[in-house]
Amino acid sequence: MKQWYEELFNNYARTYDKESFTLGTVQEVDFIEKEVGYDKKKTILDIGCGTGRHAIELAKRGYSITGIDLSESQLERARQKAAEAGVAVEFKKGDARNLTYNQMFDITLILCEGGFPLMETDEMNFAILQSAARALKSNGTFILTTLNALFPLAHSVEEFMNSSTVEGKSSGHSFDYMTLRDISTFEVADDDGNKRILYCNERYYLPSEITWMLKSLGFIQVDIFGGQVGNFQRGLKLTPDDFEMLVVARYGMRKT
Repeated sequence: MKQWYEELFNNYARTYDKESFTLGTVQEVDFIEKEVGYDKKKTILDIGCGTGRHAIELAKRGYSITGIDLSESQLERARQKAAEAGVAVEFKKGDARNLTYNQMFDITLILCEGGFPLMETDEMNFAILQSAARALKSNGTFILTTLNALFPLAHSVEEFMNSSTVEGKSSGHSFDYMTLRDISTFEVADDDGNKRILYCNERYYLPSEITWMLKSLGFIQVDIFGGQVGNFQRGLKLTPDDFEMLVVARYGMRKT
């Protein structure tokens, strides 16, 4: 049986690219470039790359990119977009929970809930972070955006979701303060207009949890900021008004 996130991203690529949260790509890549010192020799792994918007923009700027996603439908659209843009990006199907890359990349990215934190258990989500860490070389950089657990303490997730999506309608939200999970129903139309009802289960994380997990994986510095679409910057202090948090983590020296 497929999970809700597998059902969502099946035949949803063109609709996904119209969503409001996909419109900040250029500025977000500006931020990534600044974080890696504009060094085009650095190799990048985009985990949960979706339709390839960040990967393609980085490739346009001369970076070597590999994009991984669980959805063949999303990857097919990513390959089409890369061809239209005239850039070379290696897009591959893979499960972020068990990637086999070992110390191969200078930068790993998980942006816009690219797998993490959509998994049905905390262990599965942690496995995605393990994959991202394992793929990094010494002194590598990991950039992550993820759901901010401070937000549901002060705001209605349902109102936010319905104000920020184009095609879908979200309802029945129930936030569990013990597990920090939001259970909801999402009605959405795919690229052919077919209606689907999905039963979603998403994990929100506290900044202290993210810091602890990443440091347990060997990251020596973890910086967390407010994550705003098209406005990635270090100057934004994370608050309960931020639906997402932006995380920049630096890995230490790898053991040989």
